[in-house]
Amino acid sequence: MSDTIQLMTLGHHIEEGERAHPGATGDFSGLLSNLAIAVKLIWREVSKAGLLDILGTTQKENSSGDKVRKLDEFADETIYKAMQRGGHLCAMASEENEGLLAIPPNYPIGKYVLVYDPLDGSSNIDANVSIGSIFGIYRRVTPAGPGTLQDCLQPGYKQVAAAYTIYGSSTIFVYCTGNGVHGFTLDPSVGEFLLSHENMRTPRQGRIYSVNEGNSSKWNEGMRNYIEFLKGDDEPTGRPYSSRYIGSLVADFHRNLLYGGIFMYPSDATHPYGKLRILYEASPLAFIIEHAGGRASDGSRRILDLVPSSLHQKTPLFIGSEEDVRKAEEFLRKGGD
Repeated sequence: MSDTIQLMTLGHHIEEGERAHPGATGDFSGLLSNLAIAVKLIWREVSKAGLLDILGTTQKENSSGDKVRKLDEFADETIYKAMQRGGHLCAMASEENEGLLAIPPNYPIGKYVLVYDPLDGSSNIDANVSIGSIFGIYRRVTPAGPGTLQDCLQPGYKQVAAAYTIYGSSTIFVYCTGNGVHGFTLDPSVGEFLLSHENMRTPRQGRIYSVNEGNSSKWNEGMRNYIEFLKGDDEPTGRPYSSRYIGSLVADFHRNLLYGGIFMYPSDATHPYGKLRILYEASPLAFIIEHAGGRASDGSRRILDLVPSSLHQKTPLFIGSEEDVRKAEEFLRKGGD
């Protein structure tokens, strides 16, 4: 029988991880399995969005004042409903909701916390550009009962798992539990995620940079100098870099994870504290990139060391290949002199 056909499903992969820990209760595996179901339900709607009355915006605004799109709302509700009844979680928090999401009193309470961005890149939905979902999972710190803010507001290094999905030309589910980063591609014909990217590692240095240069007039000198450095023509150092910016964080991140490079959303005159959320975007992706051999920083500090003081605290983000992020930090330090 040919050994080139990959028949490892996401479910089997989760089960193998559980067997590697003899004391495992199955709670964590059940949580991940429920998450995969939620992702499939979102994919189902995203894949036929143009055929349904699910494009466009609602009349609502999220915690940042952005218009909530119909698919945003659908994804948010789908994840919450899919995850609330399993008995694995004590609370959830979502980018689309101002406060903590409690587990309904008629469902059992578990020992984990789920934080998530239900539909990253949603401003691109109507243009049929790749979008995705981002997830972070923590073990609760309070002893029992309903989850609290304290359970959510933990530094990223305390995550027990992180994951993201991309809904694009194919639907990919990438997750990490601290033992490698693994990607699974959805086979719609059988409705299963199949292992397609085993033990993903990002190059130590890339040749791609991803940033919205339309904001360059608001950047500080160090940031502008770094971009000019990347554009410089010096073949022995791998320059010039290519500019690739989709505008969906998960899509830009996934490409750079595979090929190497750096994604940047720096602070600027309009957003002095950055624009991306620590809990829902920066920390989960930082957890994944570090386990793939990369680096994530706010420009001076490791993202995974940041302790959010609120559910929607923001941060600048520099994430990708180790050497590229370190070089960005170097330029930012010089720019601050």
